[in-house]
Order: sequence, then C-alpha cells, then structure tokens
Amino acid sequence: MELLSDLLTPAQWALALGVTFLAGFVKGVVGFAMPMIMISGLGSILAPDVALAALILPTLMSNGMQALRQGPRAAAGSVKKFRVFLIVGAVMLILSAQLVAVMPVSVMLALIGVPIVAFAIAQIAGWDGRLPAGPTRVFEVGIAAFAGFIGGFSGVWGPPTVAYLMALDTEKTEQMRVQGVIYGLGAVVLTLAHIGSGVLNSATVWLSLALIPPAVLGMWAGGQVQDRIDQRFFRRATLWVLLIAGLNLLRRAFLA
Repeated sequence: MELLSDLLTPAQWALALGVTFLAGFVKGVVGFAMPMIMISGLGSILAPDVALAALILPTLMSNGMQALRQGPRAAAGSVKKFRVFLIVGAVMLILSAQLVAVMPVSVMLALIGVPIVAFAIAQIAGWDGRLPAGPTRVFEVGIAAFAGFIGGFSGVWGPPTVAYLMALDTEKTEQMRVQGVIYGLGAVVLTLAHIGSGVLNSATVWLSLALIPPAVLGMWAGGQVQDRIDQRFFRRATLWVLLIAGLNLLRRAFLA
C-alpha cells in the first residue's frame, strides 16, 4: 500500500480510476481503445513507463473476457484463422518492448499519437478501411509488424489491427471476438516482455492490479450499452474520443 501511495496522490487515484473505467466502457461498446485511452489519460499524470505498466494487467484481463465471450472453441478458431498476424505481431512486440528504457519520451508519445490521430481522422472522414484489391499476405504481415512494433513500447496496437479487420470486412460478432483474441495474446506477450524490461516491477504491478476492477466494471457497463444504443453512432463518438486522446499525446510530444 505504501508503494501505491508513493506512485499517486489521492487526486491522481481518482483520475486514474475514472480514466480506466472510461477505457473499459469504450472497449465494452466497440471492442478496442482501452490502451489508447489509458495511455493518454494516465500519461497526463504519470511518467510514460509507469502509465504503460498501469495498463498492462487491466488490458490483459479485459481482452480475456472479450476473447472468450463466445467460448473457448470460437476463440481457438480465431487463433487459427489469424495465426500469421499473431505470430508476426508477437515477435515485433517483444523486440520493440526493449525500446521503452532507451527511447526519448517525446519520440514515444509521437509514435503513439500519430497513428491514433491518422486512424481517427480517416474513419471520421468516411474511410471504411477496405482495400480495392483486397488484403494480401504482404499487407497482413506489414500491418501485424507495425501493430506489434508500436504495441511493444506503448501498449497500443488497436488502430492498425482494427484497420486490418475492416479491410477483411469482418462480421461484427467475429470482429469483436478476434480483437479480443489478438489483443489478448498480445497482452500476454506484452506482460512477459515488460516483466523482462523492468517496466512491470514490484512497485508498478500493484498499480496495475488496482486498476483491474474499474476496467472490468467499465467493460460490463459498455456491454450493456452496446445492446441498447445504435452502434454506428457510438462508434463515431468513440472515434472523436480517440482523436482527442491522440492530439493530447501529440501536444505533449511537441509542445510540452
């Protein structure tokens, strides 16, 4: 408990719990965005490496819930179908995780913020993510490598993954499950990688554990809303949230 009080003040705790609940809520509705919202919100009050450590276990738990919503057999089928994406992304994630200790803070924030802003603006402008010639294996490997690369040092790999699934015109229920599987396995690798990098350590692990309950509660609330509100409208609202979060990261990268 003393370690937790050293990391955050009471006011910072209130903000961290609120940000985590919001991140879980949005993920419960659209299936992604938890790490992006958490790294942006928590990054405003914590050092980037501590903010990254804080999101690791809530992300791991929430993705497990999402991946197994239709049961283990459906999740296993998704693993088989997207095995190339998963393998390439995992390798890049492990390699880039080691950059946390050496990469300048401004560069880290910019590399996270730019793809978030680009993805959000493209979606708001009406881009549906589909490729005229259809997805190819080269495209799959490239997107997986990029997703794993930025995921390793930021915990954020949602935008390129969502773009890939949109390019495949994945059905909604399967897309939600596949996102859970891809993010979940990525979260396992991320956890192990940052135990090795020292980001998730004897101090920060308690912070990450403490943020699991608001994340789970937020996901449950988001799931309830998903059944009662127009998905397209809420997805569009979520994109505006992501755009604001990404712009905040860029502000800190270039103006702070």
